[in-house]
Amino acid sequence: MIIDVKYGKDGVQKVDIPDENYMGTYYPKDVECGDPDIVIGESIDNPLGYDSMEDFLAGGEDIVFIVNDGTRPTPTAKVLDALSKRMDLKKARYLVATGTHRDMTEEEYNFVFGKHYAELKDRIICHDAKNSECVFLGTSKNGTPMEVNKIAVDADRLVIITSVEPHYFAGYTGGRKSFLPGVASFKTVETNHKLAMRKEAQALALEGNPVHEDMMDALEVVKGKKIFSIQMVLDRHQNIYKAVSGELNAAFHEAVKYANEVFSVPIPAKADIVISVAPYPMDVDLYQSQKALDNGKWALKEGGTIIMVSKCREGIGHPTFLNQLSSSDDPNKVLENLRAEYKLGYHKAAKMAEIATWASIWAVTDLDPEILSKANIRPFKTVAEAFGEALKNKPDARVIVLMDGSVTIPRVE
Repeated sequence: MIIDVKYGKDGVQKVDIPDENYMGTYYPKDVECGDPDIVIGESIDNPLGYDSMEDFLAGGEDIVFIVNDGTRPTPTAKVLDALSKRMDLKKARYLVATGTHRDMTEEEYNFVFGKHYAELKDRIICHDAKNSECVFLGTSKNGTPMEVNKIAVDADRLVIITSVEPHYFAGYTGGRKSFLPGVASFKTVETNHKLAMRKEAQALALEGNPVHEDMMDALEVVKGKKIFSIQMVLDRHQNIYKAVSGELNAAFHEAVKYANEVFSVPIPAKADIVISVAPYPMDVDLYQSQKALDNGKWALKEGGTIIMVSKCREGIGHPTFLNQLSSSDDPNKVLENLRAEYKLGYHKAAKMAEIATWASIWAVTDLDPEILSKANIRPFKTVAEAFGEALKNKPDARVIVLMDGSVTIPRVE
């Protein structure tokens, strides 16, 4: 079976998997998607917890939209298309929820805002976790200092545009994540993400997940603020499957149900080899591509090999996590080092090192092979080369391919 594996924005790598080894290629489930303008429009016009968006915005003097940055697949531009028929977009400001990511490129600004970018350009502010003015709003139950961008705190009307899919330690993206880490200070994000080191912080988990609970606390400190959300669930082709609008938490929990319909994917059994792909735009760097590894582990047998495929267009990402991964050739020692003192990025290293204690991690990227080798990741130039080597080690290996590994959560039936 010859499989076309996505690589970068438009690239493809071919790999030939013998039929007797091949278990299947798994994607998020195929679902029926309607016209995006109608799906979004009907959602906005029938919000949960509010009579209408028009009523929500009435009297607002400082309307602020919080939108995701260009590393997320959220179709913000399509939402703005629908909103432009219902309001004057120039009456609002737009705060880009970068979390701790860098500022966006011009290409990314055009992707996020679409045809509206030119007219809204002077109304867009990009959150900078280290430099934006943030307001201290109290401390969470877990001890996280809640510092949120002053623009979001001062707004008398907040509208959040986001998308909901599984997240490897927050349970799911969307909803509360627009505040924390979206527009929180570096200190707040770092303290919150330390909780990701705990085993309870994993994909599809909300109840008992300390990261999710901390994010919910972030919303508690802005209780009473008027927030309207538009939360979308995409299919595997990044078309809009469902949109849920209205009160932030109610819309989030409704969207989670739809996200499970798409992204929680049944598999017949675990495999000896898992090829997990971080597709564009989730292949921006190694830091973001780690999600494909973490999701792929759910399909992998103990002692197996996971091959992560990601162009890593902009390199490593946060260097901190790479330094920690490279601190020892023993992943157990890496975990020990990580527990001693936490810095932002260590949670990524911990999740990767944890997999390395029971499986082999290989990667096909554009990164310097030496950098990967030092981080206990075996580098390969092509998927075919990596797979060939893995099959040589175990000729009767059973193989699963996750073509959208960053958002596919495989579950044994």
